[in-house]
Amino acid sequence: MKPRVRSMSSYQHGYSYVEVLIATILIAISLVPIMDSLHTATIGGGIYESYSGQHYRLLSKMEEVLAAPYGDLDAESIAVGSSTTPTSYSDAAGTPDRRLVYLAAYDIDNADGDDEAFLTGTDAGVTWVRIEIEGSALSLESLTTL
Repeated sequence: MKPRVRSMSSYQHGYSYVEVLIATILIAISLVPIMDSLHTATIGGGIYESYSGQHYRLLSKMEEVLAAPYGDLDAESIAVGSSTTPTSYSDAAGTPDRRLVYLAAYDIDNADGDDEAFLTGTDAGVTWVRIEIEGSALSLESLTTL
C-alpha cells in the first residue's frame, strides 16, 4: 500500500508558541503608555479637586464681603489706605489656604487723566475688592458701590 501524503495546511490546527509569545510581548509593550496616561489622569484629578475647592472658597469669601454694609467696606478701605495691604476681612494668620481680602477706593472714570486706579482722583462710592488665596495665583476681583 502506498503511504498517504498530507498537505501542510492539514497540520496547522492552532497558534504556535512563537505566535503566542509575540502577541504577549506586543500587548505588554502597548500597556506601558496606556498605564502612563492613566497615571497622568489620576494626578490631574487631584489637582482639579484642589483648584475647585479653592475657587469655591474664594467665591464664598467674596459673597461674604460684598454682603457687608458698604459703609463698613468704605471705612476699612480708608483705614488701610492701600490696595496692597490685606484688611481685617482676611482669614486669621496660619489658616490653611488663607484668603486675603484687599479693599481700596477706586477711580472708575479716570476723570483726572492719570490712569491710576487707586492713588488719586478716586470716585466716592466705588470700592475695589480683591480676594486671593495666600501663596497662590488664584484670585477674584470686583467693584462695589453704594
